[in-house]
Amino acid sequence: MKNAAYLLAAMALGSPAFAAGINSHAYSCADLHALIATNGFVFIGNPDFQDFVVADASVCGHQNVVQWRSVATIDRADCVVNYCIPGRGPESGRE
Repeated sequence: MKNAAYLLAAMALGSPAFAAGINSHAYSCADLHALIATNGFVFIGNPDFQDFVVADASVCGHQNVVQWRSVATIDRADCVVNYCIPGRGPESGRE
């Protein structure tokens, strides 16, 4: 029975719909923030934004920093989310 559960989970996680990410337009801004906080990060697959958003800087690599981005949700045109970008400094090769 456990093998069947693992197989179903693998199939669900490997499905094209899951791989495409979530549509932020289907969530309220508060619900999107809750989903991101629960998972630590979420891939948003909108036509205007396709990338990972994160709960906070701890999810970004040590050479990355958090920048605010906005995505559209069901209740807001500009719902602010955290997005990892390469940082500045000697570790990143930029000064």
